[in-house]
Amino acid sequence: MKDGKVQLGFVGASFIADIHISSLAKNPFAECLAVASPHTAPEFARKHGVPHHYSDYREMLALPELDAVLVLCPNRLHVGVVEAAAAGKHLFCEKPLCMNLAEADRMRRAVEASGVRFFYAEELCFTPKYLRAKQLADEGALGKVYHIKQSEKHSGPHMPWFWDVEQSGGGVTMDMGCHAFCFFRWFLDRAKAVSVSAEMGTYVHADKTRGDDQAVILVEFEREDGSRVMTMAEESWAKFGGMDDRVEVYGSEGVTYANLLMGNALQTFSAVGIGYAVEKADISVGWTHTVFEENWNYGFPQELDHFVEVVRGNATPRVTLDDAIATLEMILAAYASAGQGRRIALPFPTDAAKPIDLWRP
Repeated sequence: MKDGKVQLGFVGASFIADIHISSLAKNPFAECLAVASPHTAPEFARKHGVPHHYSDYREMLALPELDAVLVLCPNRLHVGVVEAAAAGKHLFCEKPLCMNLAEADRMRRAVEASGVRFFYAEELCFTPKYLRAKQLADEGALGKVYHIKQSEKHSGPHMPWFWDVEQSGGGVTMDMGCHAFCFFRWFLDRAKAVSVSAEMGTYVHADKTRGDDQAVILVEFEREDGSRVMTMAEESWAKFGGMDDRVEVYGSEGVTYANLLMGNALQTFSAVGIGYAVEKADISVGWTHTVFEENWNYGFPQELDHFVEVVRGNATPRVTLDDAIATLEMILAAYASAGQGRRIALPFPTDAAKPIDLWRP
C-alpha cells in the first residue's frame, strides 16, 4: 500500500469498470493505479485520472506496488486473469465466476496456492433494501421463510460480447440468473441447494444471440433442520422500459417486497425527454421512474468499500469463492434442466465447456 491506500488495478475498461471506479471515488483508502484493456484503456485512464494504462494485463501485473486486481473483463478471460494475478495480488472477480467447473477448480488451486484473498463480486449481498429484507427475515418478523423470488429484467446487455456465447458462456441466465442464485444462497445463510428446474427461450433477440433472453428458474434449498425453501429467479433481456430489479420474501408470519429502483424513484413526466432516467431506459419521453443515487441503491460503493477493507486485512470476504462455485453449479444445472426438460438434482458434476452447451450445443 502507498500512503495507506490500497493500490488497485482494473482488468477491463468498459461499463462495469466505470461503475466501480465511480463507486470507489469517496473511499479514502483506495486508489486506482492502473487499468488494462486491449482497446479502451487509454480513454478510461484519461477519463478517470488513472496513472498507468496497458493493452495487456500481464504488463500491469508486473507493477510491484499493485495490491489487488479487479477482474472486469469478458467471462471467458476470467480464469486466465485470476491464475496470473493470484501470484501476489488480491482478487475481486466480477460475476459469473468463469465458464465451467474445470476453470473454477483451476481458480481455486491458484488462490489456495498463493494465499491471496478472493472476493466474488455479488452486489445484491450489499444492496441496502435487500439487506433490510434479510434483517427482517433474520429477526423473525416474517416467521419461517418458505419462498423467495428475485427478478432482474431489462432490454439487453451493455456490451456486444454478452451476445456471443463463446465469450459469455450463455444468455440471461448466465448474466443475471447468477445474481439471483448467489443472493438466495446468501439470504438463506448458505443453505444447501438441492435441485434446479428451468424454462428458457430466445424470444426477442434471436437475430443477435443463440443464448436465452428470457428465463424462469426454480431452485430448492434445504436448511440444516431439513426444511425446504423454494426460490424463483425470473430474468429477462427482453423487457423494455428500463431496469426492473426486485425481491419478494414470503414467510409463515409475513411478507416483504423490495423494489430496488422504481420503488423510490422520482415519477417524472417530460415532453422532450431527459438525459438519463434509469439503467436501460431506452426512451425517456413521457413518464419515467427517474432514479437517484443509482450506484448506492445497487450496493456498489458498499461492496467495494468492503473489498478495500478485506485487502487492508480488516475484514473477511462476505462473498467467497465457495459462493461463486456454488452459483456456477446452479447456472449449469439450469441450462441442463432447460435442455433436458426435467428437474436436475444437485450436486451436478459436468464437464460441459460452457453452460449454453447443456441447452443448445
